[in-house]
Amino acid sequence: MLPNSIYQYLLDLRENNNRDWFLANKVQYNQAKKDFELFTELCIQQIKSIDPSVAGLNAKDCIFRIFRDVRFSNDKRPYKTNFGAFIAPSGRKSRYGGYYIHIEPEQCFLGGGCYMPESKTLKAIRDEIFHHPEEFKAIVENPKFVNHFPELYGEKLKTAPRGYPKDFEHIQLLNYKHYAVSKSVSDEIVNSDKFPLAIQEAFEALYPLNQFLNDIVEDL
Repeated sequence: MLPNSIYQYLLDLRENNNRDWFLANKVQYNQAKKDFELFTELCIQQIKSIDPSVAGLNAKDCIFRIFRDVRFSNDKRPYKTNFGAFIAPSGRKSRYGGYYIHIEPEQCFLGGGCYMPESKTLKAIRDEIFHHPEEFKAIVENPKFVNHFPELYGEKLKTAPRGYPKDFEHIQLLNYKHYAVSKSVSDEIVNSDKFPLAIQEAFEALYPLNQFLNDIVEDL
């Protein structure tokens, strides 16, 4: 179960997203951060039972900083209003597919896969799908997977990627810019003892996709 300190801090930060308030409430931030680290440690142990490749990680490897990079953004609010962790081999900066947990009041979600893969990785994924479309379809059309993740995340190219035939029967599978998924989770679930089960079921469904992606990444 998620500690109450996390949600309350994020709600307060949403209303007071400025440096003066943040510094004046550093004690509350440190407590919420500590509680999220503990929660993430428990999630790593839970996910390890599904995907042994995350063994050896710790929470600090996986948790994203709360500070926003505002250099090129019109939105100059200095802090994120969420806590997030990407649990994958090598941690949050990993090129491998993994498991993402996003905690933000009214906007919580679970997800994973390869989000914004670099061009070399994206090309390798597309190549593998091109040569083995039925294997990929068996994963993303599996009823257990579809129950949690009805579709892949993000925008798609409007035409076939360069280098692939436009008349390829499964060209729609190659048009994705990300090979990632996302599933919203209600605040009611997140703040109850049902959340660990929700994580377990979603990430068990996600595991075959990550396994497919990471076999590709491993060969690069």
